[in-house]
Amino acid sequence: MKTTVSSKGQIVLPAELRQADGIEAGQEFEVERIERGEYRLVRKEPPANEGVVEWLLGCPEKDYFVAIESESTDTL
Repeated sequence: MKTTVSSKGQIVLPAELRQADGIEAGQEFEVERIERGEYRLVRKEPPANEGVVEWLLGCPEKDYFVAIESESTDTL
């Protein structure tokens, strides 16, 4: 696939690649120079809990969490 470097030094990944690999805006990549004219692009994995706080804050305030009866963990 062919792409072009912009005047700002940006490279656009073709939509076909982004869709196939689930690449979304804001995701980070490492760029490695293999040799002159050859580069490697590697997607950085987000931390395991990234987005959890935002997800929890987005939960409805009332009646979302339901208390369940359980044995006490004090004796463990």
